[in-house]
Amino acid sequence: MTTLTIRLPESLKADLDRICREEKKVVSDVVRESLRRYIAVESFRSVRKKMLPFAEAQGLLTDEDVFKALS
Repeated sequence: MTTLTIRLPESLKADLDRICREEKKVVSDVVRESLRRYIAVESFRSVRKKMLPFAEAQGLLTDEDVFKALS
């Protein structure tokens, strides 16, 4: 595992500390999970952006359109 050093605004650090206290977790675990979620969301957005033209070409413009096509 590697170490990462970052700078945070005091208010963000205070929020992080509060969450860690409330959830009884260490800062490293909360930050790791936050980064995993951020990366997952960005990966999904990237795939969605690439697939959107193909979906539109098939007339799949809404979630309902996708549901109908798969049902």
